[in-house]
Amino acid sequence: MNAKKAVLVLEDGMYFCGYSLGAAGETVGELVFNTSMTGYQEILTDPSYAGQIVTLTYPLVGNYGINEEDDESYKLFLEGFIVKECSPFPSNWRSKINLSEFLQEKGIVGIQGIDTRLLTRHIRDFGSQQGIISTEDFDIPRLQGRAKTAPRLVGTDLVAKVACKKPYEWENKKSGLRLLKYKVVVYDCGVKYNILRKLDCSGCSVHVVPANTSFKTILEMNPDGVVLSNGPGDPSVVSYMIENIKGILGKKPIFGICLGHQLLALALGLKTYKLKFGHHGGNQPVMDLLTKKVEITAQNHCFAVEIPPQGMIHKSSFGDVEITHLNLNDKSVEGLKCHSVPAFSVQYHPEASPGPHDADYLFNRFLQSMGS
Repeated sequence: MNAKKAVLVLEDGMYFCGYSLGAAGETVGELVFNTSMTGYQEILTDPSYAGQIVTLTYPLVGNYGINEEDDESYKLFLEGFIVKECSPFPSNWRSKINLSEFLQEKGIVGIQGIDTRLLTRHIRDFGSQQGIISTEDFDIPRLQGRAKTAPRLVGTDLVAKVACKKPYEWENKKSGLRLLKYKVVVYDCGVKYNILRKLDCSGCSVHVVPANTSFKTILEMNPDGVVLSNGPGDPSVVSYMIENIKGILGKKPIFGICLGHQLLALALGLKTYKLKFGHHGGNQPVMDLLTKKVEITAQNHCFAVEIPPQGMIHKSSFGDVEITHLNLNDKSVEGLKCHSVPAFSVQYHPEASPGPHDADYLFNRFLQSMGS
């Protein structure tokens, strides 16, 4: 393999030698693994990966290239990318460039040719930790020291990094002529485009606003409902969003997704915590506690909502809050519903991209809450 050498060093001293993928240079971030078999373009362009180096567990990546339609954001926010083997010769009628060229074009440093199965097992057993990829420095102790001192997800507001700076109206050119029945405001904490596409195709006029937009401004816009989007990092430090949600609760229907779910929980007086290695992939089983139906879901998060001490019902200043969904792998909270005000949320991604579409019905539930 005639390629530039690269090294991955973890803060605990474990290291892997491989070959450069994408841009040359050095990058540091928290290592996570994603178990999806396809959808690497959507994963790469998901803003929720800000601050993280993503490892794909599927061994062969890039075989269908990169196209112009499947991006989930206007740029890449992840810190680095790790694969076992990247295909240099993609085969797909929509492909424009190969994966390595795409990463190089976007300035993302990656590594390939390492044992991703061993790395995944190490993260699973010992938890997520800081790592550094370098194509320039191969001094293992020195790289380990840099990884140890790098900024961490806990206590860092990454929403400010990925959220839009100015409000805009989403225009889905593929939706054609349709009846716009509801006006929806989406708080951009790192929103994926497919959330906006789903709302648009459901008959909503979609208005996206920065995460620091005051609740008073939102109420003056007089929407039929408010969506709290996905996003990266520690929800407990995004205090401005928590206060905005408190100002909207009970006044407009709310639908929280992923980080939006965690922020809604914090606004309702619940607590969040960091998971050992997070949930990243398109095969997470979730049970709806009301129907006992199991959904296979797409997920991407490192934090979760704590189950309150009193059990599955939490007493908040906005009334009772019920835990509606649980993850069947680790019993973590996957959904909430308010009894007294129109607000609900899920920890997973009903818009998929990539992932299964079992949870697509939640957009209809949001529409119903705006119509009631």
